[in-house]
Amino acid sequence: MEVSKNIEVEDIKDLARLVAFTMSMGQPIYLLHFIHNNRHYYGVLGVYNNYYDKYGLPIFYYYSSERSINGKYVLVKMDEKEEVIFSDGTKPGWVAVPIINLKEKPEFLEI
Repeated sequence: MEVSKNIEVEDIKDLARLVAFTMSMGQPIYLLHFIHNNRHYYGVLGVYNNYYDKYGLPIFYYYSSERSINGKYVLVKMDEKEEVIFSDGTKPGWVAVPIINLKEKPEFLEI
């Protein structure tokens, strides 16, 4: 039995773009952060919907790094030029996604 399906993105900006787009569609979303095997993992959970035998299986889109990201929010501005920054607060005109720090890796994620 599969516990989760994990999809690694190439860059933290790819993950930021995914969560900002999801939030702009009216869906509440947040980034999860935890440390596992001396690496920092940042990710977002989704689920398979209407995908045969995978229905309801968690999908974890993630980015991993040896270093942590400074900030409590990822801020994305989608104007003529995309901008992604990390901050301890929000800014008007930016999509702000909170980063939630977990004490440990969730058991249902196999990384």
